[in-house]
Amino acid sequence: MDILNKDKVTFKDIEQEIYKAHCRMAREDTIKLLELLDEELHKSRDKKEYRDKGLRQTTIKTVYGEVEYSRHVYLTKTEKGKNAAVFLLDKELGMDKIGLISTNLAEKIAEAATDVPFRKAASHVSGTTGQTISHAGAWNVVQALGEKLAEEEKLLVKEFQNEQPRGKKETQVLFEEMDGVWIKQQKSGGKKAPGMEVKVGTMYEGWKETAGKRSSLANKKVFAGIERSESFHEKWEAKIQSEYDPEKIGIRIFNGDGGSWVHDEYDAGAIKQLDRFHVVRAIRQKIAHDEMKAEMLDLLKEDKIDVLLENAQIYLDTISTAEGDTKEEKNAAELKEYLENHKEQLSRYQARGREIPKPPAGILYKNMGVQENQNCTVITLRMKGKRKRWAEKSAANMVRLLYYRENRELIDAVDRYTDGAVWTEPLKTVLNKPLSAASVDMVDGKGNNRYYDAINVHLPILDSTNHRTVKVFKRLIF
Repeated sequence: MDILNKDKVTFKDIEQEIYKAHCRMAREDTIKLLELLDEELHKSRDKKEYRDKGLRQTTIKTVYGEVEYSRHVYLTKTEKGKNAAVFLLDKELGMDKIGLISTNLAEKIAEAATDVPFRKAASHVSGTTGQTISHAGAWNVVQALGEKLAEEEKLLVKEFQNEQPRGKKETQVLFEEMDGVWIKQQKSGGKKAPGMEVKVGTMYEGWKETAGKRSSLANKKVFAGIERSESFHEKWEAKIQSEYDPEKIGIRIFNGDGGSWVHDEYDAGAIKQLDRFHVVRAIRQKIAHDEMKAEMLDLLKEDKIDVLLENAQIYLDTISTAEGDTKEEKNAAELKEYLENHKEQLSRYQARGREIPKPPAGILYKNMGVQENQNCTVITLRMKGKRKRWAEKSAANMVRLLYYRENRELIDAVDRYTDGAVWTEPLKTVLNKPLSAASVDMVDGKGNNRYYDAINVHLPILDSTNHRTVKVFKRLIF
């Protein structure tokens, strides 16, 4: 240890060495506990069903480092009568799900990897725990967990297709918004690959009143995926029905950018409106004259849609030339076509003539248009910029972790697919069993100090100069 060869010891040195010592003792304690539990399972197993084939070593990654231990492997029969090897300890602790990694460590890796690039995530986890991991190790955890979450999505879709929704909630109004985020794809065979669109949807019941003029979305849930529109919408509906009883949703109000993939058969009865962010952007980009631009924006704000369309036509007629190929004229024609194609969706939902129920206590109904912000916080900050490129499968798995994190469901998902619930009868037996005299650590003459063995060696620091820090370290030991 570096600290043992120093005349002067800083607090940082002491902190690091004590941390290392505790991690080492934690690993030793874990080995003892796991091997005791394995022995308990060995004794209590059905010997006819599980034939002992000896011990096998393995390693589990934990927040205090890699723990290498031995456990029994057994030969058993599958339902089809074939031979199969099984580790009862792994099965008991649920460690056969996404690999031999502890829940605590998997949580830290998942949280870090959804926040920063894999290299930084690995560096952060390695620097704040007793376990050193590589960027590939962090990537592997994300992929393994993402595949498990993909299975959950399939299960929701199957329930939806079988008309067996698990949702129980009721709501008078369900607001829904969708948009896409384009990310760069890794090159394939040295050739530039096309981008991939991450489809993102947000559902919420309104806005919660908070202090001041700020408000937050009520009961917000996000869903995202990289897939065809048909598959995305099916999963979106399955997600809705996993939260809500479809028979007890009053009015569905949908806000989108007008993209062909955004609307689907499932939202046929919804009030649909074009997202104002995209309409405003189109007017600002396509109208070159500031006076006309300001007038059209005012008409949109006041929901005077017929007059807005008239002005779009007047503007196009005014700037038209015989050649008909100027950039200004092309922009005006594109804007007119865009507005006419979405005429029925230009008005805000409040101006459609349909009666909107009064919001529940503590909830507000406001103008929609939150999806751009959701895109940024859920996808853009992690997956775009700084030359980031993604393989499709890797990107899809990261997207799943990101929307689970936004829904505050990521930690629960990690718990489901790592070591799970381990407070089982065999483990209770091990923890409650009194230690025999032979199994109690001997601390001859030094009192009942569980750390004595860790320091019962020659320490060069004790022979070094009596600097005040060294004196304190001696007092700490003795």
